Amino acid sequence: MKTIAEGAQAPDFELPDQDGIPRRLSTLVQGGPVVLFFYPAAFTPGCTKEACHFRDLGADFNKAGVQRIGISADAVEKQNSFSAKHSFDYPLLSDTERTVAESYGVKRSFITPVKRATFVIDPDMMIRKIITSEVRMDLHADEALAAAEGL
Repeated sequence: MKTIAEGAQAPDFELPDQDGIPRRLSTLVQGGPVVLFFYPAAFTPGCTKEACHFRDLGADFNKAGVQRIGISADAVEKQNSFSAKHSFDYPLLSDTERTVAESYGVKRSFITPVKRATFVIDPDMMIRKIITSEVRMDLHADEALAAAEGL
């Protein structure tokens, strides 16, 4: 299993969002820092709580000039339903083959498709902060916002 550390270059990728529109990380960071959060599965209680907390802090992320991007192994259609049901104001990317999860060291072969992890990525594609917690759902958005505000 690949591991990635703070200070490393973020692996670039292109994946479809919940509307099927391709999104490339290297293009997204041109608009400012990106908080990329991997979650195991749409519509599950923990992932819903985590994604909704990222939504609820939207004004704070926007004020800091930071983009939020969710990513899971769910198909585009499921991401679309998840986003619509909870009125998410940020893209949800579909990594069905889990190749991006593997490049970030969060792909799993048991229990869930990916580990719950959040990466704060600056405009130079450097990973500035990594947050991992499988049980503290609010921790990801809270710590990512604090880390990104300084960028």
